Amino acid sequence: MQRIALFLLVAGLALTQSGCLSLGPHRLKADQVDYARALGDAKKREILATVVGLRFADAPAVLDVSQIIAAYTFDVTGGATLNSRPDPGGPLGEATGTVSYSNHPTFTFTPATGESYATAYIRPLAPALVLPLAEGGVPIDLLLRITAQSVGGLQNGALLAGPSGSGTPEFFELLQVLRRLQLSGDITVQYRADPKGNHVSLIIAPDHAGAAADVAADKERVRHLLGLAARAKAYDFVTADGTTSSGAIPLATRSVLAILSALGAEIEVPPEEVANGATKATIGLVGGETRPIIIVHVSPKAPRSAYVAIPYRGSEYWIDDADFDSKYAFTVVQELMALAQTTDTSKAPIVTIPAN
Repeated sequence: MQRIALFLLVAGLALTQSGCLSLGPHRLKADQVDYARALGDAKKREILATVVGLRFADAPAVLDVSQIIAAYTFDVTGGATLNSRPDPGGPLGEATGTVSYSNHPTFTFTPATGESYATAYIRPLAPALVLPLAEGGVPIDLLLRITAQSVGGLQNGALLAGPSGSGTPEFFELLQVLRRLQLSGDITVQYRADPKGNHVSLIIAPDHAGAAADVAADKERVRHLLGLAARAKAYDFVTADGTTSSGAIPLATRSVLAILSALGAEIEVPPEEVANGATKATIGLVGGETRPIIIVHVSPKAPRSAYVAIPYRGSEYWIDDADFDSKYAFTVVQELMALAQTTDTSKAPIVTIPAN
């Protein structure tokens, strides 16, 4: 009888100790991935909501998650009693125990305002911040179509640009030629820093014997479209301030808000929303472009398999999970927004997980 009671007591204590000691490491392994995914999914919804809202002239509101406190409580208690003089047929002993578990996460949100908002969302992105992504593997045509308002005087599309809102065909031709040269390895983007600031250059590989004729023609076409000096190897990207130089490429970049507005100008909206004046008509495609940067669908109800979806004005706007090009472009936009916030003095979200 004593052995049975002792066994029950030890088992209860072991359960208590194992629960307390393993909870922390177990929750760390699970929460590190789960919260990272949850933050990513929330950011995707926020970006899509901003894109759609800007299409309808709604002022964006940016609310960043600044802290997460995941408070877990896991208690186990156990005990055993021994009846040393049991009644005939009665129990020799009994064990009791309780287990309780609770999870009370707390989220802290910080609105982006003032200087941090201006830096991250209103000011144009620095070329030295954007263009090195092309050297990291991002297609240069996609990168410039998202971030550039003009390159060498050639205009990208803009929602409120009036008759020229669709941009110039030569701008889109330039993007296509640059992409072909990027794929062939005949252009690269070079980043360099010195005491006077950061510089980004377009490097065009010199012609060599045996090179394909179409590659040489593409190089010449780039120089012609941008008004560049022939046979130069490197051309610096400079701010498009009205001055031109045959050895530099004037580049006017967009701000994050301008990027999101431009994306909104291309998305599908219900025809009645255009007819009643709630928004402008969708910008058409020119210069050989066959699709918007990001295809956003609108319907009464988004499919459950959608990559990201948000409700707005009685409809749901969503991106198809089977549309890789739209998902990739959306990811590039998300990366650009993260880069734009690197100059902010606020810290990244902190996840605190008390486990006891």
